[in-house]
Amino acid sequence: MRRTVWTAAASLAAMALAASALMAANQPIRTAQSTAGKLTVTSTNISPGGKIADAQVYNSFGCKGGNVSPELSWSSAPAGAKSFAILMHDPDAPTGSGWWHWVVYNIPANVSSLPAGAGDPKKSLLPSGALQGRTDFGDPGYGGPCPPPGKPHRYYVRVYALKVEKLEVPADATAAFVAFSVRMHALATAELMGTYGR
Repeated sequence: MRRTVWTAAASLAAMALAASALMAANQPIRTAQSTAGKLTVTSTNISPGGKIADAQVYNSFGCKGGNVSPELSWSSAPAGAKSFAILMHDPDAPTGSGWWHWVVYNIPANVSSLPAGAGDPKKSLLPSGALQGRTDFGDPGYGGPCPPPGKPHRYYVRVYALKVEKLEVPADATAAFVAFSVRMHALATAELMGTYGR
């Protein structure tokens, strides 16, 4: 009986965590201000509200893109930022919880950009100490857009300034778990939204 109750409680806790991460992914947080202004993010590969280029599109599941993670640059981090995290999420994926395309965390505070292709674990382009989490494709590293045919999906790339140097999450943590931890420690966030359909 005790084992059954414990299992049920654990399942409920996991469901609550996933729900919290989903809500967090779709709602902007209140951003902190620094003397330089509000945290901002730009990309040479994704224009705000524009169509995502084939170079950033996935290369499987019927898609034939380059699967190259976009170049990102951010500025005006708030005072007290000790690290950064990047999350890419598609809230329109027909899963009930969206789709996580990229998870990067423990980016050192003195870093303010990532080159295109940094999401490929084989290229070793991430700064020292930064880690990539599992996406909904099942593996660490960038996985580009590849929605089912139909209406274009929205893809949010968010940069978070965090008040901790490192996130204490398991190495095999789900994207939702990492997202929950990121939100818990966020001082500010900046986002880019691109679209893609086929």
